[in-house]
Amino acid sequence: MALAIPALAATTAAAAYLDARFHLRKDLANTLETHRTARLAAHLAKTHRRSPWYLFESQVQLLQLEPCIWFRDSPASTPTLYTWVQAWEQCCRWARFLEEQGVRPGELVGTYMGNSPEYMFNMLGLWALGAAPAMINCNLGGEGLVHCLRIAGSKVLVVDAEDEGCRERVEGVRERLEGELGMRVVVVDAVVKAAISKREVSRPGDEYRDGVTGTFPIFIFYTSGTTGFPKACPFETQRSYGLGGPRLRSTGLVPGHPASLLRAKRKPDVWYDCMPLYHGTGCTVAIGCLISGLTLAIGRKFSVRNFWPDIHDSGANAFVYVGETARYLLAAPPSKLDKGHKLKAMYGNGMRPDVWEKFQERFDVPCVNEFFNSTEGMLSMLNVCRGPFHAAHVGHHTGPQRWQLRDKIVTVEIDHETGGMWRDPTTGFARRTEYRVGGEVIVQCASEKEFVGYVNNPSATAARSERDIFRKGDLYYRTGDALRRDDDGRWFFMDRLGDTFRWKSENVSTAQVAEVLGHFPGVVEANVYGVEVPSHDGRAGCAALYIRPEERATFDWVGLREHAARRLPKYAVPAFVRVVQSPAPSHNQKQIKGPLRKEGVEHRAVREGEAGREDVLLWARPGGVGYEVFGEGHWEDLVGGRARL
Repeated sequence: MALAIPALAATTAAAAYLDARFHLRKDLANTLETHRTARLAAHLAKTHRRSPWYLFESQVQLLQLEPCIWFRDSPASTPTLYTWVQAWEQCCRWARFLEEQGVRPGELVGTYMGNSPEYMFNMLGLWALGAAPAMINCNLGGEGLVHCLRIAGSKVLVVDAEDEGCRERVEGVRERLEGELGMRVVVVDAVVKAAISKREVSRPGDEYRDGVTGTFPIFIFYTSGTTGFPKACPFETQRSYGLGGPRLRSTGLVPGHPASLLRAKRKPDVWYDCMPLYHGTGCTVAIGCLISGLTLAIGRKFSVRNFWPDIHDSGANAFVYVGETARYLLAAPPSKLDKGHKLKAMYGNGMRPDVWEKFQERFDVPCVNEFFNSTEGMLSMLNVCRGPFHAAHVGHHTGPQRWQLRDKIVTVEIDHETGGMWRDPTTGFARRTEYRVGGEVIVQCASEKEFVGYVNNPSATAARSERDIFRKGDLYYRTGDALRRDDDGRWFFMDRLGDTFRWKSENVSTAQVAEVLGHFPGVVEANVYGVEVPSHDGRAGCAALYIRPEERATFDWVGLREHAARRLPKYAVPAFVRVVQSPAPSHNQKQIKGPLRKEGVEHRAVREGEAGREDVLLWARPGGVGYEVFGEGHWEDLVGGRARL
């Protein structure tokens, strides 16, 4: 017995070491979750209940009078609360209303709405009919709007008349929608919504959903359209079954299952979602709540002023973020609402390394769930950060995962001149890089069918994959993102292909430069891009910086240049700075580089452009010690070759 105790202690210590080194417990949890989702999918297929409508209904039966949806239209308005039964009744009413508008099973219905409970009633009402929404960015108008509806093949368009500008943008192209596309435009205003709410409750029978297959989409959503018109991506039914489970377990929140509630002795937890519901992140979280038994608190749109009052008043335990959300909240003056809330977690993508730990510390959010996922769904990773080891990276692979995926998910060398993979001039093959060095991430595919593709866009679908990467006939999906992975399995974002630029015969990572600048006192946001300069090869670095107006007069421009020079290679130090008057994120809180890159640092282009006509240009004058005003005479010197960077 005396000998057994040291042996047991040694075994325990060895097991603890292996778990710490290879994250074996995490791997076991992931495996069990995968099996659980597969069993659920098999059961739903066997019982002919593939539609997620049935998962929602199961939660309605369990939770009934518990809170399902919380919503506040404006800070001055009284919140609206729907129980699970009330939400189900509204979904049934919307289903019958949509059926009267001509919606039939198997169709995609154009949805042009802002965040509201009606957005979810419309979506689930379509599911009840065996149909699905084509979720259009409600900020989109003109040719882009027509394009999105054309490729979806929608015959009905539901328009939210109460969301700012929606009705006006649709009216601008209504003749084309009704004439060219043969669509019926259904405008839903306050009167129509009130009429829907007074309808008798009539549940569509199961026969409406008999045609739903694993590959039928629960919605289609669109890429941002930064390189052309948006492309439509289907989110297949079989992919939806995992929306609730992994996310809930990673955050430690309590779903609406009776056993969970009994153990917790409290109501289901609350998710606050003010990200656009037409966007993948905002929408999938909302769906995950409704099929898993969590209360969904909907914010009309992201607002720094309204965010924390909504968090407190809804009793939120978690919230959804995208892009620069955290940075804008961190830039706001301290408030008594910063803490004292019920938050346990946040979930999203795009959290920048320079704000990560600052945000957790100031706002007392113990768990950050940062995911990395392509819109097309070919690569998905999640980083659950509860401490400094997991701070500032976008995903994590356990030891077993690294072995299993060693040839499935790989990094390859990038040809920054073409934006593609580097190819050997003799063999034509790509060159694999070490994970810790990084490169474009590509995903091995057994066939083209693994990538569901873009709706009615075969050429764009084909362009996302390439063959003959390492040997003749192999096939890989291209993510378009450069990442690296360290020896502990942590994946770090490097840059988006197309954002990286060449300067002084070197590759400059915009994400790396922005992170360094973001750590300098007074820099609220740094958006880095490359600009063309006359008489120079490549692109020079330019940083669009947002600095609070009251701090601009005393900002330390000498210190900023020295800070960058100490932490970046010489070629990566920005040659120019553009002081922007206000941050200008996209509709989903992500940075926009295109207009800035197009205008460059030519004064006339800036004055006549759309990115910020009042912005101020500075440059790192050769021989100078800081950033100085970049005048039109300096531009002429560069044009005439009288000055060199």
